[in-house]
Amino acid sequence: MRRRIRRVIKLAKKSKSKKVSKSKPKPKVNPIPKGFGTVTPYLTINGAAEALEWYKKAFSAKELNRETIPGGKIMHARIRIGDSIVLLADYFPGGSTKDPNTLGSSPVTLHVYSKNVDKLWQQAVDAGAKITMPIDNQFWGERYGQLKDPFGHNWSISQVIVMSSKEKKEKQEQAMAMFSQGQHPEAEQAPQQASMAQQ
Repeated sequence: MRRRIRRVIKLAKKSKSKKVSKSKPKPKVNPIPKGFGTVTPYLTINGAAEALEWYKKAFSAKELNRETIPGGKIMHARIRIGDSIVLLADYFPGGSTKDPNTLGSSPVTLHVYSKNVDKLWQQAVDAGAKITMPIDNQFWGERYGQLKDPFGHNWSISQVIVMSSKEKKEKQEQAMAMFSQGQHPEAEQAPQQASMAQQ
C-alpha cells in the first residue's frame, strides 16, 4: 500500500515537472498600441495627401506615419491632433467606404476640445475651413462652433467656459425656440454667412 502511494506521488511530481518545463513565458504585448485611445476615427478622403497637409495647417496636426501605393495615394496614415490620433486614407473606388464629397455630405462630426478655442477656430478658418455654425457661447457652458473642411468632413471646436445662469438660460431659450420650429440653430446663421460672403 505504501509503495503504491509513493509511486502515485512520484508520478504526480514527474507530471508537474514536465508541465512546468514545457510552458514558455509569453512575450508581453500591449493589446492597444501606444498613444491610441479606445475609439479612433478613420477618415476616408479624396485627396488624403493634400488633406494631411491641410490638417497640419488648420489644427497643428503632427504626422506620425504615412504609407503610400505607387502613384502616391495614401493607403494608411496617422496624425495626432493635440493628444488624439486620427487615421486617414484615400478613397479607393470599389471600397466599402466613401469620402463625404462623393456621398454629398457626412453624418459624422469630429469634436475637438481646445484650451484656446478662438485661436484654433481662427487658424482653421484662415486655412480655408467653411463656417457652418459660428463660434459662440452656448447654453451648456461651452464656447462652441462648427466647421467643414475642404474635403467634406465636419468638425466642432469647443472650450468649457464660465457663464452666468442668466446667459445660459437666454441661450437655451433661443436654441429651443429654433428647435421647436423644426430648425437647427445653424439655419439662422446661413443667411448671415451668405451676406458676409457677398460683401
